[in-house]
Amino acid sequence: MKLHEIRDNEGANRKKKRVARGPGSGKGKTAGRGIKGQKSRSGVALNGYEGGQMPLYRRLPKRGFTAPNAKTFAVVNLGQVQGFIDAGKLDGKVEITEDALVASGLVRRKLDGIRLLGKGELKAKASFAVTGASKSAIEAVEKLGGKVSLPAEAAAAE
Repeated sequence: MKLHEIRDNEGANRKKKRVARGPGSGKGKTAGRGIKGQKSRSGVALNGYEGGQMPLYRRLPKRGFTAPNAKTFAVVNLGQVQGFIDAGKLDGKVEITEDALVASGLVRRKLDGIRLLGKGELKAKASFAVTGASKSAIEAVEKLGGKVSLPAEAAAAE
């Protein structure tokens, strides 16, 4: 085989359909768009339009409420923290901050803060400085002699 003998497989590439190139092409004049009307013009994309039938987004009922100012927290479980301490990615002897959790790779990004949850088992004594924590997480950390410090407004809310 030589370089000049290389070919695509049969039917692997097709020529682009050239519309509006005369009557002999089969797609001449109006290019298959019919005559006049919104859809014959360029730049028209009728998303969600179902030909006059009630569109799906209007047939389905509206439910619930989305708070515009809701905060989204990145969550961390105690079991995950223990795994990272065992692997040496987190140092349990110094206070574990949100920045340390992000740097270790346990959390991808802080979002509106990091919330500590009590799932899993924490064996090492550790102190945390996070935005929020569940009651079970605070109890588990304090039982081992650690401490969870929260910002003033978060501590008042919980």
